[in-house]
Amino acid sequence: MAGRAKKDKELLRSPVRDYSIEQNDDVNSIFSSMTRSGGFESRNLADGVDILRRMIDDKSCTKFMSFVGALMSTGARGIIRDMVRNKMCDVIITTCGALDHDIARAYDKYYAGDFRMDDGMLLDKDIHRLGNVLVPMGNYGPLIEEKIQKCLADMYKEGKRSVSTYEITDYIGSTLDKSSFLYWAHKNRIPVIVPGIVDGAVGSQVWFFYQQHKDFKVDILKDQSKLSDIVFEAKRSGAFMIGGGISKHHTLWWNQFRGGLDYAVYITTAPEWDGSLSGALVAEAISWGKVTAKARQVTIHGEATTLLPFIYAALIKAKM
Repeated sequence: MAGRAKKDKELLRSPVRDYSIEQNDDVNSIFSSMTRSGGFESRNLADGVDILRRMIDDKSCTKFMSFVGALMSTGARGIIRDMVRNKMCDVIITTCGALDHDIARAYDKYYAGDFRMDDGMLLDKDIHRLGNVLVPMGNYGPLIEEKIQKCLADMYKEGKRSVSTYEITDYIGSTLDKSSFLYWAHKNRIPVIVPGIVDGAVGSQVWFFYQQHKDFKVDILKDQSKLSDIVFEAKRSGAFMIGGGISKHHTLWWNQFRGGLDYAVYITTAPEWDGSLSGALVAEAISWGKVTAKARQVTIHGEATTLLPFIYAALIKAKM
């Protein structure tokens, strides 16, 4: 009975207490309360902030950040940009859409819309809808075509014939302004790797350029060699994965070759019961050797553009 009482005491060591938020409380004090007394997903969110803080502060940790392209169409682009500007990551893995929207918004505007707008009417007005974000056609496809064709032509004139995606993204970043995450990745020498480079407007422009320059090639195996060097040189590794798909999987895939991630925070809205990679909890990756069994890891179920401002606010507040 004494042994059982001891085990019960260990299980019941952290009582749930009501929040008591005062006018002058900062965001980290709230997250601290969530760690102890938050219910359901809020506790995962607070745990995620703590893991990210430890990962960023770990000087021996190589930090990956992966995210989906849709984020760049929203104000969350500014948070990603600032994380890159403040060197909160060492390597980025993302999708072609992230490049598309980052370039487009460096030169022109997107607009607030609504999920329930008449898409036929928008088509007639040459306006694309991305959820509740409105993208005027002239601010997207034609603009990206003009800018990317010039970048590729300039690279070609410099003698480049076989290039990786991180070389393409670095060159693009050198041409953009400070509003761009690609600009800051270029400035801070953070490689941006796009394993699905052809799945978007930038990738299509690379293909169009190739039609007139058959000796110009994208060598995706250069990207893999870059990732190999990064992973095998890492003493420890961690990842902040925002959304699923290829960017999340490529991050996990390469870290299995060093025994798995030591820190992992994943934000998703996808359910796990359909067996999808996007829905898979980070814990599932332990069975594949992509996350270590002893890793600090958490999956946060929530919509990224809602959560990112609070996560970033907590991270920078902790630095002050």
